[in-house]
Amino acid sequence: EKRTTTQIKKNGYPDSIYINAAKIFQSIHIEKNKAGILVRYGDNSESPMMAFKDEDSRRVSYELAFNTLKYQDLLEEILLDSKAYPCHSIPDELTSLLVVMLYDLQDRKFQKRKIFDEEELIAEVQEIGHYLYSYRTKLAAALARCRIKYDALSIEYFVPETILKQEQRASALPVCFWINTFKTSLEDVIRDLEMKGFTKVESVSDFNHYTYAVDQHCHDVLVFPSSLREELLNLDLFADCKLLLQ
Repeated sequence: EKRTTTQIKKNGYPDSIYINAAKIFQSIHIEKNKAGILVRYGDNSESPMMAFKDEDSRRVSYELAFNTLKYQDLLEEILLDSKAYPCHSIPDELTSLLVVMLYDLQDRKFQKRKIFDEEELIAEVQEIGHYLYSYRTKLAAALARCRIKYDALSIEYFVPETILKQEQRASALPVCFWINTFKTSLEDVIRDLEMKGFTKVESVSDFNHYTYAVDQHCHDVLVFPSSLREELLNLDLFADCKLLLQ
């Protein structure tokens, strides 16, 4: 399942990922003062989140929601500039879904989303996906105007400074994984890692790329250099839920 999700990122996600990411974003988005509200987020607290298919689906949903939060101001400006918002056929309760799917659309360079075999289609996701894609030229032009307006080489320019500092601090922190002792053991995980070229060191101060350490206080926790995060998430150990990201 992990490999499947990794491969489809450039083509979009299953409908349930968008629904859950929108629900998460709804609960964390930045509320504007009433005088400055141009994009309205209705109350969809009654609509439940869908069950996560697996741990990877949970991670991807949260990742998509927080990426949308980082660029909330930019995404709202694109929607307004392109005249894609407001839209009478899309109620305020679906604004979070609209913004989440817009983030993903621009991340895919406004390419069409793939529908995956055996995917459970959700009417609201399909409707908003088609709507945004029909506006793709105007949305791309609005993004280009924003970048010109702010002299931004990339959309990373629009990340609020407070979030940027948090990300910089987080990127320097070691990555921790729990060993799922219901499925494997410390010895088996170490054997697997060493077969893949990892070397055990005594502490994080000894890290040198393909290295790891056993946590001094929790012997079922392994610690890795932050630079290996994405690579680790593609390991069989993670796909098989033998390692769980802390």
